[in-house]
Amino acid sequence: MIQLKENISTKHRLLLSLLSALLLSAGWSGVCGFTVLIGLVPLLIISHSYGPSWREFWKMAGWGTLTFIIWHLATVWWVWNAAAIGTIAATIVGSWWALLPLMLFHFISKRMAKGIAYTLFVTAWIACEYIYIQAPAMSFPWLTLGNCFAFDSWAVQWYEYTGVLGGSLWVLVSNIIIFNALQKGTRGSWVMALCKVACPIIFSLILYAINSPTSDRYLSDQQVEISVVQPNVDCYTKFDSSAELQQKNLMNLLSEVPATSKFVLMPETSLATTVNERFIAATRIIQGFSNYLKNQKRQTMIVAGTQSLVPYGTRRKSDTNRRSRDGIYYDIFNSSIGVTSDPTQIPIHHKGKLVIGVETLPAWFRTSGLFEVDLGGTAGQLGIGEGALPFEFEGTKIAPAICYEGLYGNFMGEFVRNGAQILGVVSNDGWWGDTPGYRWLFALCRLRAIEHRRDIARSANTGISGFINSRGDVLDSLGWDKEGLLTAQIRTNDSLTLYTRYGDYIGRISLYIALLSLLYTVAFMSKKRFYLD
Repeated sequence: MIQLKENISTKHRLLLSLLSALLLSAGWSGVCGFTVLIGLVPLLIISHSYGPSWREFWKMAGWGTLTFIIWHLATVWWVWNAAAIGTIAATIVGSWWALLPLMLFHFISKRMAKGIAYTLFVTAWIACEYIYIQAPAMSFPWLTLGNCFAFDSWAVQWYEYTGVLGGSLWVLVSNIIIFNALQKGTRGSWVMALCKVACPIIFSLILYAINSPTSDRYLSDQQVEISVVQPNVDCYTKFDSSAELQQKNLMNLLSEVPATSKFVLMPETSLATTVNERFIAATRIIQGFSNYLKNQKRQTMIVAGTQSLVPYGTRRKSDTNRRSRDGIYYDIFNSSIGVTSDPTQIPIHHKGKLVIGVETLPAWFRTSGLFEVDLGGTAGQLGIGEGALPFEFEGTKIAPAICYEGLYGNFMGEFVRNGAQILGVVSNDGWWGDTPGYRWLFALCRLRAIEHRRDIARSANTGISGFINSRGDVLDSLGWDKEGLLTAQIRTNDSLTLYTRYGDYIGRISLYIALLSLLYTVAFMSKKRFYLD
């Protein structure tokens, strides 16, 4: 049996910290997510090498902080292209959330049984991810551990039962299993550890085969033809350039759409104008679309992104309201609208998950304007949409999700619970240039497809636009910096997966277990101190 050393040098701890950061970061490289299954093992080794003193506690906190800062910088650096404050804020807040469960584990593992320490490590980490996902005006779930398999969707088909937090559970438990096998050091312990870690992959391969494109396990026989448009307009000059030229470009692309397409998706803010929702049918571009559809494509609905204005009168309605010079309160929303040949029937979806710093700020930052980032259009606090209702056209319901909303499994599930048979996503991903940002936004939609077993159609301004089936396979895509459109036959689905029904239940359960574990720990240590006294 090989035992890990109790005392290792500072140099070795530095190498272990850097190794952990490398393994975690590699999971977000887009090449292979499986390195994360051992990414925390080096930190567990460092923790094992320290004793229970407060001095060594803070040393461990230092190594954890170094690891998580490097991990975050290596994976969200591309946000700097749009807003330096975004990278800094995501790194500071995200590193703190990751450090909290690690240090809880370190503290308790020196004073109590390993079982309670491991339980708290796993549940506290997932609880922190869950809180970070739910937190208003500060949510950035990019580095949720379960997201690292976005490019390896074949290996996580069981997300239909657990969502990405189930992936986080797998990652954390796998790290503990591998660490324990490393401590024992026997061949049998390694074989047993690898078998345990591989079980979810085997189950996933079975589900992948069951949910083949010809399967009727979830999908119906109904197929819907959908087209996605990619106009490829420079994000930073979009609202400064001619709206008429952009609209003409959209009309040219629309003319290439087959008459048999039931839905045409156009990107986030593709209309390049602000629509007053009281007079939406009178907006010139919407009139143009509606008249074109009436004359050429009556069987088609256009799902397009726009900014919309909702006036309220002289009374303030919410914290997000703005006030005009004549004293009228109003909200600006990032919206998607459904245009048909009938301009009097135009459904509107207001974006409910807003991008931090660009579209929303914590309440204590809003008044200063110090951290507002202008990426074109309306900067600062936008109105926050409530609910997630699909658009229905001729008996088919499609989710009109907008960009950042695609990061949230449970939010997308609300569209499905409200009847969406297909998931549509309109986005504008050019803010960060040709970096991993836009590729990951597309890849994360593959996880949404698995979670809800819905085919996805995605239209992005500069790429990636395309289609994803219910197994997370990419059917077709239009890459970065290209103009054009794609058309595909998409299958509908009316069934609900376990995850769709219950959402992030693993996060809620983990939060409860973590709190109970903390209470038990406090009670145990208090009782122990009482007897010692």
